[in-house]
Amino acid sequence: MADSNITKNALAAAMKKLMREKKLSKISIADICGECGMNRNSFYYHFRDKYDLVNWIFYTEFMQHIQIENYEDAIPLLQDICSYLYSEKEFYRAALKIEGQNSFREYFTEVMDPYLRFLADQILGSTKEEVFFLRFFGDAFLMAIIRWIMDENEMTPQEFVQQLCDTIFLGARKIIDAKQKRERGERVL
Repeated sequence: MADSNITKNALAAAMKKLMREKKLSKISIADICGECGMNRNSFYYHFRDKYDLVNWIFYTEFMQHIQIENYEDAIPLLQDICSYLYSEKEFYRAALKIEGQNSFREYFTEVMDPYLRFLADQILGSTKEEVFFLRFFGDAFLMAIIRWIMDENEMTPQEFVQQLCDTIFLGARKIIDAKQKRERGERVL
């Protein structure tokens, strides 16, 4: 098992290095193996393809840093998720550009779903039965995070989380104000 992890980690390091240098579409299995001195059989013993390797990198590194059961409050979870992604932003910018079948974005969305539902539930105070609500805000968090990672502007994780929270609370306040106006019979635009 230890040898397996050594091999996987060597392939992961090679992939991350190559993704800093060129697009994933231009990286071959031979490039990855050549970078870490392994043969193609070693690669295919551990991974189906280069997309599987990218997904494995995210899953293993993310799970090392972020375990949802360690959080009772959404804001520290959101800060830790953003801090982790920011620390590896070049890799994730490149990974999120992958399109088509086996895209990293699909895998990222799948893995992040329970985290984003937790965030929506904790920040917005929904109940587990409000599936549409949780999905809507989970998707909103996901797209905000993706746009932030892909943006070339250097907003720190702390700044991003603060802006996200401010936006959520401002939006909630406007929705409540509009609802109260409707209940009083006032016109709402």
